[in-house]
Amino acid sequence: MKNIALISLGCAKNLVDSEVMLGYLANDGYTFVGQPEDADIIIINTCGFIQPAKNEAVDSIRMALDLKKKKGHIKVFVTGCYMERNSAELEELFPEIDGWTGVKDFDNIVQVVEGKTHEKAAISFLYDHQSPRFQSTPAGWAYVKISEGCSHSCSFCTIPLIKGPYRSRPIVSIVKEVERLVSKGVKEINLISQDSTYYGHDLNLTDGLSLLLEKLVEIKPITWIRILYGYPEEVTNRLLEIMKEDKICSYLDIPFQHSDPGIIKHMRRGLDGERALKLIQNIRDKLPDVAIRTSLIVGFPGEGQKEFENLEHFVRKARFNHLGVFTYSLEQGTKSFALGDPIDTNEKERRRDRLMYIQSEISYLINGKILNHSLDVLVEGHLEQDNSVLLGRTQSQAPEVDGVVFIDSQEQDVDKINSIQKVEINSRDIYDLYGVFKT
Repeated sequence: MKNIALISLGCAKNLVDSEVMLGYLANDGYTFVGQPEDADIIIINTCGFIQPAKNEAVDSIRMALDLKKKKGHIKVFVTGCYMERNSAELEELFPEIDGWTGVKDFDNIVQVVEGKTHEKAAISFLYDHQSPRFQSTPAGWAYVKISEGCSHSCSFCTIPLIKGPYRSRPIVSIVKEVERLVSKGVKEINLISQDSTYYGHDLNLTDGLSLLLEKLVEIKPITWIRILYGYPEEVTNRLLEIMKEDKICSYLDIPFQHSDPGIIKHMRRGLDGERALKLIQNIRDKLPDVAIRTSLIVGFPGEGQKEFENLEHFVRKARFNHLGVFTYSLEQGTKSFALGDPIDTNEKERRRDRLMYIQSEISYLINGKILNHSLDVLVEGHLEQDNSVLLGRTQSQAPEVDGVVFIDSQEQDVDKINSIQKVEINSRDIYDLYGVFKT
């Protein structure tokens, strides 16, 4: 009864928590299998951010319980955000589950699995450099979570309800973790947080993220440092200056959410489209090669045709390198819940598809400018369906959310996996690039 399959749902921050749970389990003698049907124990780390994420969690729980019913000996445990937010609902819906825990006791996962009592924490779990961690990403890159929780008051967001207020890890703890990762051969560190640019506010640091980056670039073996999830108002000139360092990827993920002033006000966000475009121009003036990703929400209450056309104009004007569009999800407990959900689901999806069509044209043109250029690419591994093709990413492509580089390879090129290589780009599609190793 020591074989565990852990299903990690939701964001990269959840994945780090899953890796820490695996670390504690490994220290206690548990082993891991890739397929739930091969496991004695299935753990599902859930996301509870929006309704589609909760639906995915329910589907995963049902799959695991079907295996339990079929095989008899399997035990199923559920952890994470959905459990933290809707424990009574889930326990009533799935009484067959063998154990539950939310987001406060990931470090007690062994006790949960073994049915032992433990002292329950009062706040959400935040790991440190001493926490065991089983890296599940490719060997060349890793996520490093620099904080937990959120202290913003966006009207649509459930994160503060689930995770509580923003809490930063000490700089020294992050530095020690990064030093350990790069000593194991990690080339790219992806800094993640609900808002990475807010880092250090609770520690009374001014420009805390810049201070952290100044320490990280001193780590000699490190090659790439990527910042994910920044809040527009927190992107300072000091941050942009430190981002000129070669080790820091010229990449920013800044969720603007919308552009229409009225919608922005009801979302309790800071920058409307006009101010956002000024910020984008300032970033590009200081970092000419920067790749900017953003996330937008369509179908927020009050978004009529005029407001949506405003958003269309914003996307065309901003010319983002990468864009994610989400349909509004009405979530109980949020400040926007009282506004209802008046826009039809089909209309929300039409608007999402419209924005993504506009973005596809922009992305194709941006990728066209890279043709016949040689770029540094972090080579991650083989294409699953074809060993003659290797997969990698440039500094402009964040893991798991952006496009990739497909590289025609020879048998000896396997030695290039988990290293950064020059690749000549000879073709492109809307989101991906294609090339060969430069000789």
